[in-house]
Amino acid sequence: MKKIILILGGGLLLVLVGGYVVAAFFLGSIVKSGVNNFGPKLTQTKVELKAATVSPLTGSGTLRGLTVGNPAGWSAGDAFTLGHVHVDVDPMSIFGDHIVINEITIDAPVFNYETKIVASNIKDLLKNIEAFTGSGGQEPATKDGKTIKFVVKKFRLTNAQATIGAAGAALPVPLPPISLDNLGVAEGGITADQMASALMKNVLGSIVAGTANALGQLGGTAGRPRSRRRRKPPSRWAKASRDFSRRTNNEVASSE
Repeated sequence: MKKIILILGGGLLLVLVGGYVVAAFFLGSIVKSGVNNFGPKLTQTKVELKAATVSPLTGSGTLRGLTVGNPAGWSAGDAFTLGHVHVDVDPMSIFGDHIVINEITIDAPVFNYETKIVASNIKDLLKNIEAFTGSGGQEPATKDGKTIKFVVKKFRLTNAQATIGAAGAALPVPLPPISLDNLGVAEGGITADQMASALMKNVLGSIVAGTANALGQLGGTAGRPRSRRRRKPPSRWAKASRDFSRRTNNEVASSE
């Protein structure tokens, strides 16, 4: 009898573990498919998520290898790459039309920032998202046709870096962290494109602030003469950084 109970218990445990693995696999596949199908429509660029894992019990998950391509008119590279994203979702909300995201943490993302006059690739990406919103593009919806809305209680972006071009070289610039709380709570939930737009606006502001500060410091020191006896013309780096800083300041003014 004891042996039978042990066999039944082991079999039940195996079924539970197998069910958990299958559920986690399918939830991850659903997230990956949703991002890869909806992302390009939202940004009008290439969007690729390599992998996603979601726990059906806790609602926590990890997104790996998320890349978003540049909009039309810019280089053929990626606008940004998010290597590791941690997401904590209320598991009971996943299958409804009101998804509660307790936390999104993005660590060490890389943004490839390109700019000219009063435009930038990141700002054009934001315009694409806003154009999708205004055009009445199809939002993610439940099986019965209800638009899925989101609430983000906590959003953190840390250790971010922007790579900018100056004097024919790539200059890495550390960006200030971003902290947002209770996004969409007051509205009773916001759509996917509204959430993306709100997050991208804050990311753009962080990039503009970080690059303007870094290039302003570079432009102010790179061309400074070492002594009063030997005054050298500003270096190529100094000139490029000043030009880039002026364009970045224009970006700040035009985005306000």
